[in-house]
Amino acid sequence: MGIKEKIISNPKLKKFIHRLIIPENQARPRLWVKWFLNPFKHKKGKGSKICRWTRMDVLPFNKFELGEYSTIEDFATVNNGVGDVIIGVKTRIGLGNVIIGPVQIGNNVMLAQNIVLSGLNHSYENIEIPIMNQQVTKSKIIIEDDCWIGANSIILSGIQIGKHSVVAGGSVVTKNVPPYSVVAGNPAKILKKYNFESNKWEKVT
Repeated sequence: MGIKEKIISNPKLKKFIHRLIIPENQARPRLWVKWFLNPFKHKKGKGSKICRWTRMDVLPFNKFELGEYSTIEDFATVNNGVGDVIIGVKTRIGLGNVIIGPVQIGNNVMLAQNIVLSGLNHSYENIEIPIMNQQVTKSKIIIEDDCWIGANSIILSGIQIGKHSVVAGGSVVTKNVPPYSVVAGNPAKILKKYNFESNKWEKVT
């Protein structure tokens, strides 16, 4: 049994280690984790940039990767506390985005402003326990290469957005989006698809 498995299997030790890494009732890691652990654990590609006012709630026990020449803009929040956050090459994470793992974002992806991608959900079924104290569930969000996600959109956990697709601003995506599609609305519906026979974007009726 490895060190990680030993920690997970021992509730008291797990709680102790957790408190060393994160202050109680907080999501942001302690400064010593940010300075001395994360730089060795996480991967940041050549030419990539995390802007000064980005909130990076990234922890050493899950992956965080930022591909070459990718940018995370100011006032965004990235949290890998319950799942990996992987961002590809030449991808831009816009102002005020919230990304909560598990999330995988491909190459050449554009995320506009104030978008929420959360691979995490809170259980609420037991009415005798506050929701914040109940278990969380997680399901990976995948955004494939070359996508454009419009401002103020929400992508729910477990959703996959296919290659070269567009999510219109203000959409709430509750179902998977096929490649080469345009979706809009709450809940988001497919408006257009690319027809490879006619080489045109065509409306879906």
